[in-house]
Amino acid sequence: MKLIKRESELFIPFEIEEEIALSQTTDLCIAAHQDDIEVMAYGAIAECYGRSDKFFTGVVCTDGANSPRTGIYADMTNEDMVAVRKNEQRLAASVGGYSAQFMLGYTSAQVKDADYGELVDQLEEIIKATRPQTIYTHNLADKHETHVAVALRTIAAIRRIPQQYRPEKLYATEVWRGLDWLMDNDKVVFDTSPHPHLSAALVGLFHSQIAGGKRYDLAIAGRRIANATFFESHSTDRYDSVSYGLDMTPLIENDAMQPAEFILRYIHALQNDVCSKIEKFSKS
Repeated sequence: MKLIKRESELFIPFEIEEEIALSQTTDLCIAAHQDDIEVMAYGAIAECYGRSDKFFTGVVCTDGANSPRTGIYADMTNEDMVAVRKNEQRLAASVGGYSAQFMLGYTSAQVKDADYGELVDQLEEIIKATRPQTIYTHNLADKHETHVAVALRTIAAIRRIPQQYRPEKLYATEVWRGLDWLMDNDKVVFDTSPHPHLSAALVGLFHSQIAGGKRYDLAIAGRRIANATFFESHSTDRYDSVSYGLDMTPLIENDAMQPAEFILRYIHALQNDVCSKIEKFSKS
């Protein structure tokens, strides 16, 4: 398939034809940065791992040029960091058994620019080439601006595709803001317990980020374990480790629905739940 940007790359970890690698994809993750995929969609990676009927493909939208750096990375240029982060993502795709890995090489400024249409064009082509059953992307309440922008570009790209060719499901996932604040009946629970060695290895491959002063390896495992423990207060844990998602499929079934309107429903549900509990147990 055609990659629009000269810096873009399609990496296929295993010796299969490009068309097969793309067409067999069942689960597609569209993320902002290198290592976001491994944080936000490990449940899908684990579910596809070693299967002959499910295949995972990743998309990273940005180039990684402005990554924080210390230690052995302290004196690296932006160009150096782009190369380092691309290599880390290739390794993750290989270790994780991905069918394919796209690295699109856009800047964060380009991703966040609502008038810059090229990324949406490229995502549309990727979705058409892969025809996944399920797409995972960032959540609209994430606190990272580039993450929110990627979610919006993903929705825009899917909406360009005729309904009959769209994915069955679109899920929002956790990175820079968790989804534990959702009402329990709104949470989609992804089991991240399988292959704990694989989960640790995938995050650990992004050495430039961990060495850069962010212990993502510990934080991600901690969040997933906490999610599993604090999901239900009056029963024993069903999973050792989980990540939360939010079903955003209504946004690709109804093109008139506004993303802000969609996410505010869930924020208002939290507001109402908090207020009702306070009122219930307050003196009249």
